[in-house]
Amino acid sequence: MEQFETISVSEAYVRLQQGDATLVDIRDMASFQSGHVPEAIHLTDANLNGFMQQTELDHPIFVMCYHGISSRGAAQYLVHQGFEQVYSIEGGYESWLRHYPQHVAKA
Repeated sequence: MEQFETISVSEAYVRLQQGDATLVDIRDMASFQSGHVPEAIHLTDANLNGFMQQTELDHPIFVMCYHGISSRGAAQYLVHQGFEQVYSIEGGYESWLRHYPQHVAKA
């Protein structure tokens, strides 16, 4: 994969339930704490290097932001770092919240 792909919230939900991927949330701390997908890792500049060192390059990574726009740049960055299966979640957290309000946690 030379470029990230997009994935719908419904497909991401199914794959996360199957344990088939790692979800990273790149929103700011206050937004993450007010609500996030329980399986999500809050990915920041502070923990990015550790995440990259601990994650296999061929393991699927789903990137979530607010609306599915900022996640594209983050996903492409991860692809450039050598990750082979990187996906930007279409519609971001806002879409997730509309589709799966029962599957949201607060910090």
